[in-house]
Amino acid sequence: MELHFEELLAQITDFIKTEANTETVVGKQFELGEFICVPVIKVGMGFGSGGGEGTEAKGSKGEGMGAGAGMGIEPIGFLVTRGDEISFLEAGKTHGLAAAFEKVPDMIAKIAESRQKEKETV
Repeated sequence: MELHFEELLAQITDFIKTEANTETVVGKQFELGEFICVPVIKVGMGFGSGGGEGTEAKGSKGEGMGAGAGMGIEPIGFLVTRGDEISFLEAGKTHGLAAAFEKVPDMIAKIAESRQKEKETV
């Protein structure tokens, strides 16, 4: 059994070129008012292969080979431009008013703790 690694690698490379891009994962760049947003992704991949052969006591011979690959693609954010300014906005992170609302429970707890300490010192 013969495994052609060069052909396999060429096929994997072609697959990555066509599938592992931002347009496939999250879409093309877009405009939002005066902002231009460009999606950014993270790609991870791994490859493995192995093979072996052996002969039984009866004289029969066997061999085997195998190969595998895995790939993960994850959107991580957007490059956002406005005029000459460029910034990175992380995906999954809240910003602005939404971030403020997420902090409200912590703020209330700190205020209550502070008031309790004031009562204890008086």
